[in-house]
Amino acid sequence: MRQNEMWRPVSVQLNASLNGEQMVCSMSTQLFHIPQTSDLQGNEEMHTHLVPASYHRVTAVGSAERLLNGEYHPSIVETMISCMQSAEQRDRNVRAGLMVMRDAAPASFKPFIENIIRWQDVTEMHLRNARLLSMQITGPAPWQAQAQ
Repeated sequence: MRQNEMWRPVSVQLNASLNGEQMVCSMSTQLFHIPQTSDLQGNEEMHTHLVPASYHRVTAVGSAERLLNGEYHPSIVETMISCMQSAEQRDRNVRAGLMVMRDAAPASFKPFIENIIRWQDVTEMHLRNARLLSMQITGPAPWQAQAQ
């Protein structure tokens, strides 16, 4: 296996996480455009974390793609790790906002918000998988250094 190919599983998982994030973004933003949910409690606050979480996922995906394509510099790995950690932190607040939204939503919209929550579950699961795969490649030290 070529050295850069070891990053393929990380890239696949990060792209799957980004795909889930796209669904969370699309569905939760749609609620702003429906009269019954346009001012749904928790949605605007949740978006203050969803937007930066998306940025961090996009940056992590780009970093993984660069590594997969054979580009290498320690700062690329550091960027990817830092962005994955930042996305995980933001995800906790996104999830909290989704719980507020679910509790505040009209009954007819609760199943829709439960679906958004399931997409958030998928998003977080793939990010967690990417983190674990990355740690197998880098070892734990870069992750601990970035966490400080």
